[in-house]
Amino acid sequence: MVSSFSALIISMKKHRKYLAFIVSSLSLLLAGCSPSSNSTTESVELFNGSDLKGWQNFGGGKFYVEDGAIVGESAPDLPNSFLATKGMYDDFELEVEFWVDPLLNSGIQIRSHTYPEETTTIRWGGRFKDDGTKDVKERVWERGRFWGYQIEIDPTERAWSGTVYEEGGRGFLHTPGENEVAKKAFKPEQWNHFRIIANGDHFQTWLNGVPVADMHDDLTASGYIALQLHGIGKNLEKSGKKVIWRNIRLKRL
Repeated sequence: MVSSFSALIISMKKHRKYLAFIVSSLSLLLAGCSPSSNSTTESVELFNGSDLKGWQNFGGGKFYVEDGAIVGESAPDLPNSFLATKGMYDDFELEVEFWVDPLLNSGIQIRSHTYPEETTTIRWGGRFKDDGTKDVKERVWERGRFWGYQIEIDPTERAWSGTVYEEGGRGFLHTPGENEVAKKAFKPEQWNHFRIIANGDHFQTWLNGVPVADMHDDLTASGYIALQLHGIGKNLEKSGKKVIWRNIRLKRL
């Protein structure tokens, strides 16, 4: 049983490394054709403040512009949805302000893609077993599923905002652990600010100026930037709640 599980992990890693190499190579070619690649030093506004030109919707969630900001509004029976850039980005510094209803969960996707075929990963969703070890499980993701690095927006008491999660993949790659300063950086029901740096295999995040993540991972070199509207299932209490983003600025490195 142990050897079979180990073989599954090895096979999964080989498969996803190969898949990531293909999609990252294609992404770099597409990024080279993107209008946003004209400057390597100046910040660019990814959102024009008036409409969703330059963005695309994966998942069918409700996204719209209101008062110069992008709004994601929850609704029952919709999956996790993502408003993604049409261009792809590799190395960059990204800044964004966000406001989230305390009943919702959200995140900022970076270097993200959709699966070209059904894909299996080993995922850790943040839960621990009674013995203190991570509750890791195998998960099969459908063809077309949006996946990639996500900078977590977590308004719950767990307070993991700013951590690095792989949506539709391996789950949490980083947590704040016992870093209480990082956990207390989030401001409930107020505007918050992310600074995110992705440079090669090095990822760093700051929440309201407080360092949160500083980690390395080399699975994906390029991809979409996206705003997540988390699914709520049939929970009507969460219906009509909002997550809002504004001042989305990117500087290529």
